[in-house]
Amino acid sequence: MSQGTLDTDPGINSEGLGLYMLKRGVDVALPIKCKKFSFGQSNPTFMIIDNNGKRFVVRKKPDGELISNTAHAVEREYRIIKALGDNTDVPVPKTYLLCEDTSILGTPFYIMEFLDGRIFVNPLLLEIDPSERKNYWKELVRVLTRLHRVDFKKIGLTGYGRDSGYYSRQCKSLHKVHDGQAASADRITGVKVGPLPKFYDLIQWFSDDKNRIPDDVSIVHGDYKLDNVVFHKTEPRIIGILDWELSTIGNPRADLANMTQYLIDFSSKDYDSLVNQGESSGNSSVNNSTSPINLIPNEDEMVRLYCEYSDRDYPLPGWKYALSFSYLRNSVIGHGIAARLARGQASSLNAKQASEMAPRSIMRSFEIANSVSPVLPVIDYSKSSKF
Repeated sequence: MSQGTLDTDPGINSEGLGLYMLKRGVDVALPIKCKKFSFGQSNPTFMIIDNNGKRFVVRKKPDGELISNTAHAVEREYRIIKALGDNTDVPVPKTYLLCEDTSILGTPFYIMEFLDGRIFVNPLLLEIDPSERKNYWKELVRVLTRLHRVDFKKIGLTGYGRDSGYYSRQCKSLHKVHDGQAASADRITGVKVGPLPKFYDLIQWFSDDKNRIPDDVSIVHGDYKLDNVVFHKTEPRIIGILDWELSTIGNPRADLANMTQYLIDFSSKDYDSLVNQGESSGNSSVNNSTSPINLIPNEDEMVRLYCEYSDRDYPLPGWKYALSFSYLRNSVIGHGIAARLARGQASSLNAKQASEMAPRSIMRSFEIANSVSPVLPVIDYSKSSKF
């Protein structure tokens, strides 16, 4: 989990937290120090270092009034991580405690172990030997199928989410969350964030019975992707899945689509930027067989691997629907970051950059959906949104 920390004051009462950890039976040597991780847009995340150098991680709800009553659910994160850790071979961090007493840190939080491994942000995996890069992506798919095989009822997650109508529920939820975000006003200027372009057109398209796909049920992580897992220090082996805030019971295609979209959404500008982050090559053309983009799996390979590892038939029915919806959903997540920025609640330094991805993600959603069947307009956005 070496994604970087901020040395600035994290605003946590370290003395009080240390005493609380002792009271709850955590093996911690006082005094403790706290630092805030520089990654993560939603729930503020902190590293705790005790007097012996042992490290822990704290995840808490943001301070202040929240736009959504269901977002930032650290209690749900704790529940599913503990259930998986206690009952399955799905790699997750060890959990220590959940605290719902707001007098300790101001909002509910939980504490888990710090995983000493690697988190990769760049999907091209430029830090890894070219011959090994596909093995890391294969491991990502392999662990996802392991998660999707878990019988959630047998591990105490009955009621964690309804076992039917996943995309229908998601449409209603996204609609509600999006509208709340759109109504958020800048705390200084008073200007509202406004709706995303084509959002209502797409919600209508996804809700249309002729476009919907059959139910398929499993645990859904909700934001499964390369930088939400921790790899072993030297091996292409995942030692922990992080960030379970959006987990539920739903359609497993949602996780596959979320993971895969980070591989296929490369414009020339994106590609050049990613290559320049860690590797300089005179043969970096996307069309060159030895270029970094051709040393990782493409969309079709990812779907085929998933079908192979999960004993499903290929091609996967409803794949384009799931992929398009994933882009729509991520655009709403970016839209939410924009809303929190406006309200002064964003929790990381790169929040502005993440919020600016929302319009692009929704346009990808529109393009994919429109390739399946026409997306008909239902509203004129020209004067209603800053996006």
